[in-house]
Amino acid sequence: MDDRSYLAILKREVHRLSIQCGLTEKKVAEIDIVVAEIGSNIIKHAGGGEVLVMLTDNPQPAIEIIAIDSGPGITDLARMMQDGISTSRTLGHGLGAVKRLSDFLQVYSVKGWGTILLARFFIKPAEQYPPKPGPEIRTLLVPKPGEKVCGDAFYVHADRAGIRIFLGDGLGHGVEANKAAAAAVNSFRYCMLSDLGEVLRQMHDDVKRTRGLVGTIAVYSNKAQTWKICGVGNIHTRMLTASTSRTHLPYNGIIGHNIPRTINEQEVVHEAGKEQVLILCSDGIKTRWDMMKYPAIFRYDMSVLAAAIYKDNARKTDDMSVVIVKVK
Repeated sequence: MDDRSYLAILKREVHRLSIQCGLTEKKVAEIDIVVAEIGSNIIKHAGGGEVLVMLTDNPQPAIEIIAIDSGPGITDLARMMQDGISTSRTLGHGLGAVKRLSDFLQVYSVKGWGTILLARFFIKPAEQYPPKPGPEIRTLLVPKPGEKVCGDAFYVHADRAGIRIFLGDGLGHGVEANKAAAAAVNSFRYCMLSDLGEVLRQMHDDVKRTRGLVGTIAVYSNKAQTWKICGVGNIHTRMLTASTSRTHLPYNGIIGHNIPRTINEQEVVHEAGKEQVLILCSDGIKTRWDMMKYPAIFRYDMSVLAAAIYKDNARKTDDMSVVIVKVK
């Protein structure tokens, strides 16, 4: 959103999505107000920015709106969340209205860096989805500018046994890349093999009719308290704790074309009671991102961290994806 002409497009598209989700007329009207305030604030206070809108199932079915800007930041966020407070001689109802009308709202702002606003609107009443203990799983996929479909794809499943994750990036971008990534997701979803190297070999056979892809698998066992990670191609994988950061290197190759004869999984032990954050990014995201730029960001929803990584490191020349899993 570089100027106000984009606001009408944003409002129209989110309004259409809200109706398609079966939300009540009242809820649709409330979302319209929030979108108008978000777009207006980006133009007014930051001179422009970006708004991502998506349907999500985590933590429950919802429309998720993420507003990103590189403006001056908000120096007194708590004060600006109050009605009647303004820095531009208006009524100051913007963030106050967004807070009241959103089912979930977080605003992360750093002086001189910019602001990320995360708002969720639940498809069904929140009481139907009580909070459940377990991993926090967040995803962000953005097509290359100008493309209507994303050539990246993911699959995440969590149950009592643990977590299964796959992130794939089809070669190139557009429809054919999307087909390759979707075929890999389908292969992974129904594969019953336990060794991750063998899972990748099965995927390699299943996607040979496509243009191919790169991809990484990560599996967490609740019983063993361990991660197993294995990948082929340039998916960037990083494991973070309060005191460490470790990058896991994939094998060279292209799934569906050529993969190594020997593929061994890497194992990472999870210390019980300590937060551990696994981040996977496709190569549409630069790999040298620095977590020191984001003070206190682990206190926020992990969608905010995904948006921060995207904000500073999106290449905008390819499809871009970030998958984050936080376990305790």
